Amino acid sequence: MATTYQKLFENNKRWVENQLQTNPAYFDKLAIGQTPEYLFIGCSDSRAPASIITGTQPGEIFEHRNVANLVVSTDMNLMAVLQYSVEILKVKHIIVCGHYGCGGVAASQKKNHNGLIDNWLRTIRDTYRSNRKELDSIANEELRLRRLAELNVKEQVFHLAMTSIVQEAFDRHQFLQLHGWVYDLETGMIRDLDISIERDFKDFDLYNCNHGEHAHPQD
Repeated sequence: MATTYQKLFENNKRWVENQLQTNPAYFDKLAIGQTPEYLFIGCSDSRAPASIITGTQPGEIFEHRNVANLVVSTDMNLMAVLQYSVEILKVKHIIVCGHYGCGGVAASQKKNHNGLIDNWLRTIRDTYRSNRKELDSIANEELRLRRLAELNVKEQVFHLAMTSIVQEAFDRHQFLQLHGWVYDLETGMIRDLDISIERDFKDFDLYNCNHGEHAHPQD
């Protein structure tokens, strides 16, 4: 175990050496600050790291990860990340990225009790309940879980749109687009679910801070 742990430091040393060989000023530039255009809200699964699957470099993507890529308004960690991203970093795109084969999605459908995690995964069960007719019609369990992973992403994008942070950004006409992706572990490819808030989100106007018409930055 000690050997595998030490390997992390060895990997870090090689990475630093490679970066400096390519660009001697790499870390000097990185230390100045960050101006990412993207906030990536993904699953904690170790097989879906944002920078690797998107081919981005440090400083290009701001990231928050949790079990099953959920957007929960009472999660102060996520809300702090969201506010900082939108109001300070002025990100232009917020991406919720789920993945097929998600353990959290699968666990949400099991009947046995898993302790504290059950409370967290209830959000996915709520999504299942809202789409029960469609999901129950899918006999194959793997295909049903794949579809639930997609619907979960869609629901979390809607949750983002409901937050006062995003609503206030829209009201001040800040450019901000919300996206929903699913990553396929078997192919390595990302699928854009083409989610539109105003097209797909029923009663979106109820969450507008001013309850009035406003120009949507996604248009």
